Amino acid sequence: MIQLVEILVTALLFIGGFFMLVGSFGLLKLDNLLARLHAPTKASTLGIGSMLIASMVYFAVLKDAFSFHELLITLFIFLTAPITANFIAKAFLLRRNRPYELPDTRREAGWATFEEPKRGTSHPLPEEE
Repeated sequence: MIQLVEILVTALLFIGGFFMLVGSFGLLKLDNLLARLHAPTKASTLGIGSMLIASMVYFAVLKDAFSFHELLITLFIFLTAPITANFIAKAFLLRRNRPYELPDTRREAGWATFEEPKRGTSHPLPEEE
């Protein structure tokens, strides 16, 4: 039993290290910000998550000490990485393009969540299928 747990922890550490390496390589080699954004948010998140899960399994099974902190850190990273990537992508789009060059949202409000509807314009809402 102990040997299986050690093999599982070792495999999770290698998988985590591989994803971290791929994420950092992608961050360096991809050409623009939107392509570079996928490397740290996808691969590195999986790498860090895998390493934290390996640590949780190691301490829970072999040391008889469950670490609730590592579980919270893993959940926090999995929840915040996509949100951060979304904010960075929106900031990149709004900074690179002029507001009148952005695609139409087909709503009364624009791209910002709390943006006031434009006066004199009424965009039809998208039809539900």
